[in-house]
Amino acid sequence: MTIKVLIVDDQVMVREGFSVLLGAMPDIEVVGEAVDGREAITQVAALKPDVVLMDIRMPVLNGLEATREIVAADADAKVLVLTTFDLDEYVYQALRAGASGFLLKDASARQLADGVRVVASGEALLAPSVTKRLISEFSKLAEAPRPTDRTAVGDLTERETEVLVLIAQGLSNAEIADRLVIAESTIKTHVSRILVKLGLRDRTQAAVFAYEARLVTPS
Repeated sequence: MTIKVLIVDDQVMVREGFSVLLGAMPDIEVVGEAVDGREAITQVAALKPDVVLMDIRMPVLNGLEATREIVAADADAKVLVLTTFDLDEYVYQALRAGASGFLLKDASARQLADGVRVVASGEALLAPSVTKRLISEFSKLAEAPRPTDRTAVGDLTERETEVLVLIAQGLSNAEIADRLVIAESTIKTHVSRILVKLGLRDRTQAAVFAYEARLVTPS
């Protein structure tokens, strides 16, 4: 199954470079490009991409606002934010806006293609060098004088809540299944139910939710 990708960046060389790299992959098709967040929203509605490679700093409408509007419109596209070392202060904001993951702009062709595949499959993706800032932001939440909000989980079962916590700790479905000694297919079912019950798009948002509800704190 071919993964349709929309590339959003205000620099033409960046767009063309990513387009060439991804276009060389047999399972990925670049269906369009956009020069700013506003055009990205229009292109998502028209082209129905599976993944949007989203820059953050752009004219007219930045990547954070564009991501928020795309998610609010209930589009099926997953947003993969492209960032640089000096822009990673936006990581937490973009996750809250609905981004499914992050890659650095200096990622290799293989890393870029693999990142697109991971996000398209519904998994979370964070570049290792971006994770430090994310942990820092979660630590600030942990320091805030706010009790654990277990009422936020709504009608999640005890098992689903347990799976949610393990998702937030970064475990894959296979690792969660091994930890709980149950079938991986059962974990996939739990994850799907968690997302539906909490109104979340993917595992990334589930992890953010778990931290904000204080079900888990950074270590």
